[in-house]
Amino acid sequence: MEPRPLSPALLAIAARIGRLLDLPPNWLNAEPADQLQCGLPAGFVDRLHGAEFGPSLRVHFTDRYDLIHLKLFALVDQGPGKHLQDLAALTPTQDELLAAARWVLSQDAGQDFPAIVRSTLIDLGHHDVAGKL
Repeated sequence: MEPRPLSPALLAIAARIGRLLDLPPNWLNAEPADQLQCGLPAGFVDRLHGAEFGPSLRVHFTDRYDLIHLKLFALVDQGPGKHLQDLAALTPTQDELLAAARWVLSQDAGQDFPAIVRSTLIDLGHHDVAGKL
């Protein structure tokens, strides 16, 4: 069960939109709300992209730059899988990965966390980015 369950009415609308746009059944969930507790990359809200779906629904989509940050954090935090595929699909530049890695480092004060971030970058083939942290 999600930490913040979505209302039945919102889930019904999300299912309808998901069918119209051929999205997976769980395309809308409350999991990203947990990240709001830790903070988002600087300028996140200013980079959101809005889209209107009829007269009553406006959806804001995360900018690619911020997705790189969030996907790198998810990859470091949860390991490979979907997040690795998503990050690869975003084809981040070295500068974008460096900015994302610096932000990711601010998300966890654990003593071992910087080594985990560097190791993840090295595993991705970005030794040079890891060396700049």
